[in-house]
Amino acid sequence: MLVKEILSSTDNPIFSFEFFPPKKNDDWDRLFRTISELIPFNPSYVSVTYGAGGSTRTRTHDLVTKIRKETGLTVVSHLTCICSTKDEISDILSTYENNGITNVLALRGDLPPGTTSYSEATKDFPHAIDLVRFIKTNFPSFGIGVAGFPEGHPQTPNRLDEITYLKEKVDAGADYIVTQLFFDNRDYFDFVDRCALEGITVPIIPGIMPVTTKKGLIRMSELALGARIPAELLKEVIEAPDDQSVAEAGIRWATKQVRELIDHHIKGIHFYTLNHAEATRMIFNNIPEAKSKEQA
Repeated sequence: MLVKEILSSTDNPIFSFEFFPPKKNDDWDRLFRTISELIPFNPSYVSVTYGAGGSTRTRTHDLVTKIRKETGLTVVSHLTCICSTKDEISDILSTYENNGITNVLALRGDLPPGTTSYSEATKDFPHAIDLVRFIKTNFPSFGIGVAGFPEGHPQTPNRLDEITYLKEKVDAGADYIVTQLFFDNRDYFDFVDRCALEGITVPIIPGIMPVTTKKGLIRMSELALGARIPAELLKEVIEAPDDQSVAEAGIRWATKQVRELIDHHIKGIHFYTLNHAEATRMIFNNIPEAKSKEQA
């Protein structure tokens, strides 16, 4: 089922989970234990990421196919422009289609180590819109999602241009938008309003990642696509006496975000799980709407 069909089939918010392919073979069993722990929450779909420059490409495709075959879940595979040719993308999409996988998230992607410029790394697809157009033209049965940045795209400081480029991707065939993680819902609501002013009408699904460790919070701040950390959350994490207290603070914060988003009648919420079930499971246990979906 296409994600756009899932989104249009219900008035209730849908929930989805993101995973990444393990680098070590020994971690595959642990990942599938995580997936099995989250399946009872009836995710409408799950997604699988690429590494920088498509560095986990083979593992991504293996994981996407394995999840589809072993769980029957709708799976969205990330596809990136970096280091990709038209022939390679065609082969990937043909394989997916043959395995009943017809949803992708079209991204420009991160530069691989040792590469200094996007012009050096991009081959047939300079920008995500080029990938969207290619998929729409050559694989029209596929559903296509694209990324949104509530706090602004790091490579497009002009926010007017940023939303214009996003509108162009929607016009080229994107069915929905999934946002980068954020910790202040005001950024998301402002982003949605900016999109509406530009005439973007497709669903905009907020991405949520709970803080679980101090180290993780620092890394989020350092990443090029990292999120701003509200002072109130930062204070709770800094003053937490131990790791468990940090995780509890992060889960409380994310729960508050999710509740407010649901109250504003969003179409869905995408959870960045980092291949761990506990934080996401705790958030679901705190939210009556999610628990009722689990029991449905």
